[in-house]
Amino acid sequence: MSGTGRTKEGRGRLGSMLSGLAVALGCVLFVGGFAWGAIVYKPYTVPTDSMSPTIAAGDRVLAQRVDGAHIERGDVVVFRQKTWGNMPIVKRVVAIGGDTVACCTDGKLTVDGKKIDETYLPPGQVAELKQIPTITVPKDRLFLLGDERSGSLDSTAHLTEAFSGTVARGAVDARVDAVVWPMNGMLARPTGFQVLGPISSPGPLRPILGVIVAGAVLVMVGGAYGPIAQRAARRRGSAVRREPAGVR
Repeated sequence: MSGTGRTKEGRGRLGSMLSGLAVALGCVLFVGGFAWGAIVYKPYTVPTDSMSPTIAAGDRVLAQRVDGAHIERGDVVVFRQKTWGNMPIVKRVVAIGGDTVACCTDGKLTVDGKKIDETYLPPGQVAELKQIPTITVPKDRLFLLGDERSGSLDSTAHLTEAFSGTVARGAVDARVDAVVWPMNGMLARPTGFQVLGPISSPGPLRPILGVIVAGAVLVMVGGAYGPIAQRAARRRGSAVRREPAGVR
């Protein structure tokens, strides 16, 4: 075998090896990304319009599994409360333990006397559709409202119960990060609550999607590279064989 032939064979083997490595790494990233997502997130289907327009009836959401101790004002949470039916319910946290919540002042919800700019409310809807007497939220509990105030069965529907309709932090199963069907994407950050303190940061959904996409790209590129490299090598070999003798 000539030196040129050995070089081409070596290139072909290198191409096949790189192709295999890319496919293997892509598979690891692709499967690993889905495994990561399954550990961190849980899907839910929202049955009502009580969180409209943020989340509509029938929307499929991804909610990050979190400890209720890490919930902040403005978070949209999934929780279970026996007195609410003991089923997964999705509402927005508007006040946490120690806060004093009321509605309304100048048409706005107030927490600790500060008017909250609720940009997530439906266009034209004012907060005062839901009248709330002044309530101090007990320690380790949450006061929750739906974004569609006129029809949401939320904390205001349970004011006569113990703890003034609030829900224990321990009842929270997850925090909603995104609407994935239809593909509306990540929920807007509830920046109106920043006047009271820090708000939650988004979960790792974007990095997870990045890992999955990177894995898929590596699998496709690696899978295509092997056959392309082999065809290119065969063409180069045919061109060399057709060269006139003595020409190098």
